[in-house]
Amino acid sequence: MTKPAPKPPQRAYWMMSSITQEPVEQYIYDLLPPRDEVLVEMEDEAARRKIPIVGPAVGRLFQLLARISGARTVFEMGSAIGYSTIWWARGLGREGRVIYTDGDPKNAEQARRNFLRAGVAERVQVRTGDALEILSEHKPESLDIIFNDVDKEDYPRVLRLAVPRLKPGGLFVTDNVLWSGRVTQKEPELATTRAIQEFNRMLYSSRELFPVIIPLRDGVAVAVKE
Repeated sequence: MTKPAPKPPQRAYWMMSSITQEPVEQYIYDLLPPRDEVLVEMEDEAARRKIPIVGPAVGRLFQLLARISGARTVFEMGSAIGYSTIWWARGLGREGRVIYTDGDPKNAEQARRNFLRAGVAERVQVRTGDALEILSEHKPESLDIIFNDVDKEDYPRVLRLAVPRLKPGGLFVTDNVLWSGRVTQKEPELATTRAIQEFNRMLYSSRELFPVIIPLRDGVAVAVKE
């Protein structure tokens, strides 16, 4: 059942005013068609509990990337309650598989329930633990898409682990690469900002990846392995 998503009286919590002018960003979200009941309820819960999720505009981007790439396996790093997982799974179709990872067993259990309600449970493998350790278990060139949304200080290490495990032509997708505009700071005080700056430099200097940063929400980097 499709449940219209109510327009918030104030800016939706997943929107990032530092990147796109507010009227433009609001226009993008106003254009979105209604989400189904499961996604709307997850958005509401994430707002109440301050759980970071990518939001519906970026979710649609993920579903589009999965569909046009012909991917069959997505490795998701930092899945929380499974919001972005559902978008990936729906883009893959019934033959695909998303590997969900999160360090919190409570998040994982709630995500399982969300996958059942969303009708994608058979496409999701739930793994609980450190996403970087779980990724390191995978063989070289075994994954079609890797989505990176872990602790920001780990971003440079994720890049080093991810690239060898992507198939040629595979996608490396990373959230929060504009970090509310803080990446423009010359001498950032926060370690998170410095880590994202380093990650972005590494991404664009890689000889194995062809990247682009999309200034949607908090910045999404999409890179193809050449």
